[in-house]
Amino acid sequence: MKKGIFIAISGPSGVGKNTIADILTERGYGIYSVSATTRKMRDGEKDGKDYFFISTEEFEKKIANQEFIEYTKYNNNYYGTLKSFVQDRLDNGENVIAVIEIQGGMNIKRIFPEAVLIFIMPPSFEELEQRLRKRNTDSEEDILKRMEIARMEIDYRTKYDYTVVNNVLEDTVEEIVDIIKKEIEKRDI
Repeated sequence: MKKGIFIAISGPSGVGKNTIADILTERGYGIYSVSATTRKMRDGEKDGKDYFFISTEEFEKKIANQEFIEYTKYNNNYYGTLKSFVQDRLDNGENVIAVIEIQGGMNIKRIFPEAVLIFIMPPSFEELEQRLRKRNTDSEEDILKRMEIARMEIDYRTKYDYTVVNNVLEDTVEEIVDIIKKEIEKRDI
């Protein structure tokens, strides 16, 4: 049985990473890797679907037991990808699509060199700020902090296999579908 492809999508907060991953999974290009986090659940989110919401103590216990492929602390919350979740699905021939913070993407490439890293760019910083404000989920302080972090994160795009600008969502999704197909072809040779 052919092994699946691990596709990691990163980019600044508000750039559309989760929306893109949702569309890709809905269209059958992979299954969504559910990350663990210590941040508070937002309205409409479901434990086990959007994230595995766990306490800081539980997260730190999993770190000590080396249960994560990668983890990071972002904006005072932990985020991490569980090894068992990803490995089981890849071994089963399924593509796994993960939305990963920048530091996590760098760790994944070290542990899974065959992983495909895709960096999503906003069309502009002004558009990114508008998207964050439209979400209506963050305080003014959080929005300013996320914008500051975004400026630093964008410098990492050159360390990714692909960079895609999310200007028109459907075009962005199609560009990523083409990347996935290209990567599958490379592995079939």
